[in-house]
Amino acid sequence: MRAVRVHEFGGPEALRLDEVPEPVAGPGQVVVGLTVADVILLDTLLRRGWGGEFFPRHPPYVPGGGGAGHVLSVGEGVDPAWLGRHVVGRGQSGYAEQVVFAADEIVEVPEGLSSIEATAMLHDGATAVLLSRRTKIAEGDWVLVAAAAGGAGSLLVQLMRDAGARVVAAARGERKLALARELGAELTVDYSLDGWQDRVRDATGGVAVAFDGAGGPLGKAVFETVATGGTFITYGSSDGFADIDPDVAAAAGVHVDNVLAAGAPAPATVREVLTEALTLTAAGRIRPVISATYPLAEAEKAHRSLEERATLGKSLLLV
Repeated sequence: MRAVRVHEFGGPEALRLDEVPEPVAGPGQVVVGLTVADVILLDTLLRRGWGGEFFPRHPPYVPGGGGAGHVLSVGEGVDPAWLGRHVVGRGQSGYAEQVVFAADEIVEVPEGLSSIEATAMLHDGATAVLLSRRTKIAEGDWVLVAAAAGGAGSLLVQLMRDAGARVVAAARGERKLALARELGAELTVDYSLDGWQDRVRDATGGVAVAFDGAGGPLGKAVFETVATGGTFITYGSSDGFADIDPDVAAAAGVHVDNVLAAGAPAPATVREVLTEALTLTAAGRIRPVISATYPLAEAEKAHRSLEERATLGKSLLLV
């Protein structure tokens, strides 16, 4: 079968299309024939060799974290009723025609949803739902979403809008800000401009909650938009973690919630939030923004677009 592999850590050119043996389902596992594979910014960081202490990868390896398709075979101890079902699954790889998942890593795709829509929810939808549960949003609260045109950010804008919040969307460039307004943001701000966080505070008096999907220096700027008594939720790592000094946070009266510090959520939690994201999508409550799809053989282009911050919403591989 065909699979994209990283043979050595490096730039997007490290991604190569190979012929590899078809996988076999072991006990408690299933093999899914993927039609769509998810692509997230984390894939590009791991390809460069970042984050080995959190996400160990050893070349050659198949990048990705899953996708959607149909169950081709099941291993010992797995209900054979899964055979042939349309599912979406999270795992340790994804850029391949067939992928092995643990049976507790797959979720059936609701009727009416395509593999493309389901895969778009696989990481970003689950992340957005999980983040939305980490704080209470009152009607009329100002909530800032940074990286608001990204996969998770664009969904957070919609979830916060539906919760009754007044959404501030922060992103880079008018094209991304226009998308955020279309999704329900009341106020948009370009965070590539100096002093953008001051403009947010002037307009809102400080936000009740800020979601930082970037990390690094930008995350620290997002922190500055939060009002006394508010909450700063950081989950981005594209430029390192947003390392907020606890003394500074205490002096500002801001609660800091570093989602990544707790490690990966339990499989049961992932299934729960992914199922909710799929249900909300099937009901038309939220919609993924899918602006870029590539053939499996063009995974390199998908990575380059993500690294250049040129992708709006989701990027997917069509297997």
